[in-house]
Amino acid sequence: MAFKINAVYAGDDQVELTHGLSGAKIMTDLPTDNGGRGRAFSPTDLAAASMASCVLSIMAKMAAREGIKFEGASIEIEKIMQESPRRIASLKGIVRLPAGITALQKEKLMACVKACPVGRSLLPEVKLEFTAE
Repeated sequence: MAFKINAVYAGDDQVELTHGLSGAKIMTDLPTDNGGRGRAFSPTDLAAASMASCVLSIMAKMAAREGIKFEGASIEIEKIMQESPRRIASLKGIVRLPAGITALQKEKLMACVKACPVGRSLLPEVKLEFTAE
């Protein structure tokens, strides 16, 4: 399935992204560790955000199928960059599951991390470390 996003350089180190279907917009900025001002998500921040969103979305689908109450689940994700070559070195996620999740449900939900197409699209050298609370 093909999908389009329009990206326009807005100046001052910022890029405006427009979602092809909805017209929703996101601004990006260079991160402070790469000479920017960090006024918005950086492109690599969006990669980390995409990973967290993808995992939660897949978990939510699985939870709905299994009849698991999933509202309020969250992921805090940390992006660690490496310098040479400059790229994402690892993504560390803390998954906070709703109260009342059984050990078996937790195991099934955490298996969703490996099913995320975003994670599967990253270089194999990018370490993905997710734990559940």
